[in-house]
Amino acid sequence: MRAALLLADPDPARPGYLERNLSSDGFDVVEAGWSAQALDIAERPRPDIVLTGEMELCARLREGEPGRRWDRNVPVIVLTAPGADPVERIRAFEWGADDVAERDLYPELVARIHALLRRAAAGQADVLEVGELVVDRRARQVRVRGVPVSLAAREFDLAVGLARDPHRVFTKEELLRDVWGYGGRLVTRTVDSHASRLRRKLCAAGAELPYVINVWGRGYRLLE
Repeated sequence: MRAALLLADPDPARPGYLERNLSSDGFDVVEAGWSAQALDIAERPRPDIVLTGEMELCARLREGEPGRRWDRNVPVIVLTAPGADPVERIRAFEWGADDVAERDLYPELVARIHALLRRAAAGQADVLEVGELVVDRRARQVRVRGVPVSLAAREFDLAVGLARDPHRVFTKEELLRDVWGYGGRLVTRTVDSHASRLRRKLCAAGAELPYVINVWGRGYRLLE
């Protein structure tokens, strides 16, 4: 299957150069002329990788925006001019880039794209193991030391969302958006009630570690 690539790097010196060559090398390339258009594209076709010359776009992809939904973990390569200042490269990583490449070193750029796509594919595991828990997305089942836990659909989706990054604190707004698909700010106890039920069921199944930790004033994470 051809990887979908979002190219948000208008190069007035050689317009269309990267798009033509990447398409010839087997990528489905969608070009964006400005950041807002790139975010609209990221929200709908869900690209497999993003190439951009704007570090601000990288940061906006990572942070997300109220009412918008896209994969905030999509691999991003920031493109630089030849001989870019090392400080600029470091800043790109600080703003959320997965890699930095000179746009003129085309063979190296393609090699970096393939490397990132391989890492991303390996990271999309169907079975997530966290402590005593096994979260099986294929079977839509959570097991505690081999014992299946009976979960409602949203409780399972919440477990998957937290298990992807078990030590990270997810805000309620993030969980409402990514698990429930709600946009904007809502006053609701939905996340709290589902988190409480998920916690009780894991404990009842024999979990010895505390799970679904409520970080007061911030949100939830799966593990301490």
